[in-house]
Amino acid sequence: MRKFLIVFMLVFLSTYVSYSQTASGKFIYPQTKKVDTVDEYFGKKIADPYRWLEDDNSAETAEWVKEENKLTYSYLDKIPFRDKIKTRLTEMWNYAKVSAPWKRGNYYFFFKNDGIQNQSVMYVQEGVSGSPRVLIDPNALDEKGTTSLGGTAIRKDGKYMAYKLSKAGSDWSQILVMEIETGRILPDTINWVKFSGADWKGDGFYYSAYDAPVDGHTYSKENEFNKIFYHRLRTKQTDDKLIYEDKTHPSWSFGMEVSDDGKTAALYTTETTSGNSLKIKITADNSIWKAVDSSFNNSYDIVEYLSDNSVLIRTNNNAPNYRLIKVNVDRPSRQYWNTVLAESNDLLQNVSVCGGKIVATYLHDVTSRINVFTLDGKPEGEVTLPALGIAGFGGDKEDSIAFFSFTNYVTPACIYKYNMNTGEKEMFFRPKVRFQDDEYESKQVFYLSKDGTKIPMFITYKKGTVMDGTAPCFLYGYGGFNISMTPAFGVERALFLEAGGIYAVANLRGGGEYGSDWHASGMQCKKQNVFDDFIAAADYLVKNKYTSHEKLAIHGRSNGGLLIGAVMTQRPDLAKVAITTVGVLDMLRYHKFTIGHHWASDYGTSENKEEFDCLIKYSPLHNLKEAQYPATLVTTGDHDDRVVPAHSLKFAATLQEKQKGNNPTFIRIDVNAGHGGGKPTSKLIDEWTDIWSFVFLNLGMTY
Repeated sequence: MRKFLIVFMLVFLSTYVSYSQTASGKFIYPQTKKVDTVDEYFGKKIADPYRWLEDDNSAETAEWVKEENKLTYSYLDKIPFRDKIKTRLTEMWNYAKVSAPWKRGNYYFFFKNDGIQNQSVMYVQEGVSGSPRVLIDPNALDEKGTTSLGGTAIRKDGKYMAYKLSKAGSDWSQILVMEIETGRILPDTINWVKFSGADWKGDGFYYSAYDAPVDGHTYSKENEFNKIFYHRLRTKQTDDKLIYEDKTHPSWSFGMEVSDDGKTAALYTTETTSGNSLKIKITADNSIWKAVDSSFNNSYDIVEYLSDNSVLIRTNNNAPNYRLIKVNVDRPSRQYWNTVLAESNDLLQNVSVCGGKIVATYLHDVTSRINVFTLDGKPEGEVTLPALGIAGFGGDKEDSIAFFSFTNYVTPACIYKYNMNTGEKEMFFRPKVRFQDDEYESKQVFYLSKDGTKIPMFITYKKGTVMDGTAPCFLYGYGGFNISMTPAFGVERALFLEAGGIYAVANLRGGGEYGSDWHASGMQCKKQNVFDDFIAAADYLVKNKYTSHEKLAIHGRSNGGLLIGAVMTQRPDLAKVAITTVGVLDMLRYHKFTIGHHWASDYGTSENKEEFDCLIKYSPLHNLKEAQYPATLVTTGDHDDRVVPAHSLKFAATLQEKQKGNNPTFIRIDVNAGHGGGKPTSKLIDEWTDIWSFVFLNLGMTY
């Protein structure tokens, strides 16, 4: 697709086509060719007339994208307050943002963005009060800001750092190596890495990678046969030692990590996004891998390697809300496990070892609770937080100084320094945002879904807002992959709040807010629960006079884009505006592209009769019928190699064909942009300028 978008940019500069409407106000869209592609699933024939749009290298697809983008921008460019929205967004975005520092060796590392830098800059300093210096500035690597730093792995002694660079939002990464003291970049370069870290042992590190794509479909071809390698410093990738592969399971992915002392190794295997296999071993005696669990039925995450040849593992095995267990490397089978932190009524969201103590972060009704324990699980107290919100805690296992971040829907992320010995905390960094957060309030409500399940939702608005059903409202949801939608500040939301809008987030089933059972209740043939939860959230907002259906906009990204696509086909009257961003919209073919096969645990696949029968009932692409749909903006990126753009292209073409009302239906395809990770600030501002302009205009708002 990158080829046809280069063509698009050249043509767009010289050719400008305004949108047109019929006398009745209906928009006239570019004519889209239809083909006679028909697939048969278990005796049922399913037409796919826009299958040709899946070819991201074809000239026909390029021409279609060019015409659609011209139409979209001819509409957006005429919105009278669009420039004002961009100016205000830029002003609000322009504040310093700092991450919580972390320690390796004698160094502390952190990220900082001075305001509207396209990418955050990585800094290093000696000691907690040392003078920081720039370690990596991605902005200096790419004047357009589309090269991002995708992750770092620092050797225990702080001498070397392996780091990933990604371009144009793609999930494909390169691993490079830097000598931290001098900032010198070594000649080492590792290619075709995706969803892999680097884990150090001696003068090298382990990583996983794929074979290089050979047919030109770099951003759409299915990713198979992942392998683990060991790379020794100052050697070529072609000399790397193959450590592990499985030629009988092409869809499996692998990850390997080693303890800081190099004595213990762990091998993770994933088949889907739900559950994993875990094997461990002592490295010195060349012993075989021993299974903690190879069933893929549960999740395992090693928290810490201990000096007595044991590991602390966070798992949901026999504990839907997760527990912490201690496992001996020599005897890792289940009968020898010891529970350190038993399952509680709250989700055990994260565990770390800081200053010789266990720090456990729990999620209680979607807000953080942090408790401290000894290494054998005895309670030592709670870390008090400034308000209800979300905290991220981290520190070195041998250092008494730790840091945590805190945020909620009206509080920009602040960083606190915490003393593990005394329990004292102090403000380390407070951002200065051009937003009067004390003028707004955020509350949590609970409402009943279709089947009577109680669902939480956060609602944020300006104090004194009259709840008479006339306020514009923006409802966001996700509901999948065990991911929790937790409170967090965002300047893009702040702009909507400033304009008198109500911002709501529903915590749907399928997410991870209440553990594995909550996730499972929104998976596969229970996916309809997620859509019912979201529809009930919208109806609750209307019933309780926060807004009306004519003043409501709905939005979701990725799996949340699927949510919006399904909801608008099931309830076209639910909202006035629908925004689906990088959405999974063709549920019969999603698994045939890039890493899509890993999502089968959440969705099922069309190759299974029972799962097909469920998928075809809600697949957004296949449930579009002639109806009056909301004003819809479909957004995607040309380098999205996670949810390939074909989902959005085919959905938009079908929606334009089926739209019987006068509401606009447009697609916005961004250039040099992917699924969202590493997107430069300039592109984020442009994207939200267009989203808010579209939302404001169609909700009858001005700015």
